Formats: sequence, C-alpha cells, structure tokens
Amino acid sequence: MERLGILHDLVRIRSNYGRIGDKMSKVAAIKNAFESGDAEALEDLIHDDYQFIPHVGGMVLGKSDFIAIVASGGVTMENHRILFENDEIGIEHVIAHFANGSTSEAVLTFNRFKDGKLILSETGATPLSDDYKLIGQ
Repeated sequence: MERLGILHDLVRIRSNYGRIGDKMSKVAAIKNAFESGDAEALEDLIHDDYQFIPHVGGMVLGKSDFIAIVASGGVTMENHRILFENDEIGIEHVIAHFANGSTSEAVLTFNRFKDGKLILSETGATPLSDDYKLIGQ
C-alpha cells in the first residue's frame, strides 16, 4: 500500500511541477532561491546542520559554504526537473554550468529534509564534454 502512496505523490508532483497541493515544494523553493541568489531565503530553507556532498575531492560543505557558492553566481542551471519529492526526500536533475570554465555537467541530486528544512544534498554528475564516452564504448 505504501508503494501506491509514493506513486500518487510522484504523479501529483510531475503533473503540477514545483507544487505539492497548495504550497510550493521544498525543492522548487530552494531552486528558485538558488537561481535568484536569494541568500536570505536559503538561510530559512536550509538546516543549520546542512551537508553538501558533491563527490569532488572528498569535500563536504556546510550551509555557509553552499550559500557562498550561490551568492558568487558561479553556477547556473537549466532544464531543472523534480523527479520525486515528499516530506523526507527530494530527487532532482539539472544541467549545471560553471563560471570557472569547468565542463558543464548533468547532475542528479538526492536531498534529505529534517524539521522541514534541507539537511543533506548529495550529487552524482556526468560531464557533458564532447569526448565523454560510456564504459565499453
């Protein structure tokens, strides 16, 4: 029966992007604050114990680090999609472009919420360079 509840949530989210019932989803609210560089909104949306795990050089960033990245304008996004969201987790996909000239990436992010705020983001990324090849090709 739980599976039907999850499927119902997924259909509801996909058919009404960024909204759950009458309220904006947490993932959509964070995305909007990120894109607009709204550090004040991010302060309210992100838990004080937040961890961002980008799987780059063993780094684990905190709330202030993440907000500083947003404020710098160093990352822009396109084709954002919320794949799934409920009160505990959110999964999103985006194409990320970097101001430092790094190769753009297709990024899949797993988000966890605690006390109604974002507590964890963990990403997996595929570089979108012309010479990128899948294993075995």
